[in-house]
Amino acid sequence: MQVIKYPRPEPWPELLRRPALESAALEQTVKDILANVRTNGDAALRQYALEFDRSVVDEFLVSDSEYLDAESLVPQDLKDAIAAAKANIEKFHAVEKVERRVIETTPGVFCWTKLLPIEKIGLYVPAGSAPLFSTVLMLVIPAKLAGCKEIVLCSPPSANGTIDPVTLYAAKLCGVTSIFKIGGAQAVGAMAFGTESVPSVYKIFGPGNQFVTEAKLQVLRYGIAIDMPAGPSELAVLADETCVPSFVAADLLSQAEHGSDSQVILVSTSQAVIDEVLTEVDRQLESLPRKVLAKTALENSKAIFVDSIETGINLLNEYAPEHLIIATAEAEVVAETVTNAGSVFIGNYSCESAGDYASGTNHTLPTNGAARAYSGVSVTSFMKTITYQRITEEGIRNLGPVIETMAAAEGLDAHKNAVSIRREFIG
Repeated sequence: MQVIKYPRPEPWPELLRRPALESAALEQTVKDILANVRTNGDAALRQYALEFDRSVVDEFLVSDSEYLDAESLVPQDLKDAIAAAKANIEKFHAVEKVERRVIETTPGVFCWTKLLPIEKIGLYVPAGSAPLFSTVLMLVIPAKLAGCKEIVLCSPPSANGTIDPVTLYAAKLCGVTSIFKIGGAQAVGAMAFGTESVPSVYKIFGPGNQFVTEAKLQVLRYGIAIDMPAGPSELAVLADETCVPSFVAADLLSQAEHGSDSQVILVSTSQAVIDEVLTEVDRQLESLPRKVLAKTALENSKAIFVDSIETGINLLNEYAPEHLIIATAEAEVVAETVTNAGSVFIGNYSCESAGDYASGTNHTLPTNGAARAYSGVSVTSFMKTITYQRITEEGIRNLGPVIETMAAAEGLDAHKNAVSIRREFIG
């Protein structure tokens, strides 16, 4: 990790820049994949399964027998852990739905909002070197609580044409409608456009590599909604002399092991803390099975020495991290000053892994600075609002002159007349 001391605010944007990807080639590659899927459907999906996943897939839809086989392969202790995590996630997310309230804005004018589930949603769950079955819980549970009728899930097949058994088990347990053995940008295209096998959906959720992320951004042009713009996983830690350096090092490595394009940031008011944490990072790194990936991610990462907690918070609000751990004195007070972050973890014992798996909050979060304007996935992410209004005779009498005056000022006489004709009718 690069160590930086007392950086002035002016170069913060450059200092906090995420690892850059070659965008032009990526955009064209994804554009070609989506066009092929849109035109050729299942044939294109089979082509890409062979090309990218080295897998021959005859049937994309996961069968009942495959669910049963998967369940038999999941050990009981993991089933119990998934059940405990599922209960916590349901408990946290279940309180998010808002009851309808009718507001009388003017006497006789009644307005309200109705929250409705998005009927058809698509979920993407990555596989590769680390199948993220926990993402199934984070996406399916709030979708079910929202009341979505059709929940389609895509995940890449292995070379033998199957999906990770724990992913299948979690998906069946949580209530997915159908699962398809499709990965990458082509999976996003299949859910966006529909194919002979895969139904089209209205909104697509889920993390993925740069190709998946780019595909989600491109299908926006076709009227398909997405959860958020997202990139590689990232973590920032704000620490002072009250932190436990070995904890901080473990947290940094927990995100660095996601992939070589991940990034972690340590911000501290203590040079001694930075030194101890970096020593611990080196020590703990050696025992990690994914140390090559983590080491590459650390090359994109920084330890920043600041003069105060306030400066540290200002810098981190500029960075807008996906995950932010606050390991300082009076951590709860400091946490109240955070304005840009996907999810905040307060105190020495609040490891980011808890949010990734089982505390109850969602781990599908905005990355790459999107936390300045986007939120993590919640039940309302799977819902839409429709506004309603009911205007009585009294209401049109009271509000009508306001509407007429404004419509006339904009030169929209038909708008004005829609009110005037009613006022004349009721005298």
